[in-house]
Amino acid sequence: MHQIDLADVFVQMLRNRIFMITLAVWIIGQGIKMVINLLRGKKFNFRWFLGTGGMPSSHAAGVAALATACGLEYGFQSGLFALAAVFAMVTMFDAQGVRRSAGVQAEVLNKVIDDMYWHKRVEITRIKEFVGHTPVQVMVGSLLGIGLAILFY
Repeated sequence: MHQIDLADVFVQMLRNRIFMITLAVWIIGQGIKMVINLLRGKKFNFRWFLGTGGMPSSHAAGVAALATACGLEYGFQSGLFALAAVFAMVTMFDAQGVRRSAGVQAEVLNKVIDDMYWHKRVEITRIKEFVGHTPVQVMVGSLLGIGLAILFY
């Protein structure tokens, strides 16, 4: 049986240029989201850093950076770039499509819940509304990811 050296795995991950670029871009995207919320006068909330939704889309930034870094490292004709690019497209479509729709549905359900609570005294837990992105948030995130991947590469 082959034994795995976790310290070696961690060191290899830290030396993986594509992984580190992708991780750095995602962290920067989440940081920008926090700054934007603070500039809008909202009270600091650490959930902004770990949460989904908002400007820019860190999902889009991360997967765009991943695809760009794969293309820069292995060539834009490579199978690895194609895999990363398709993964990026699916992720961005989901971020602004399915998850956005789920957020809109949650908003409507929360209005129904509020109405039921105030008029009939029914106690129901609210549903998270901020789960998806607008197409603009996805576009800005993807441009951020491509630009930062080129810069960091």
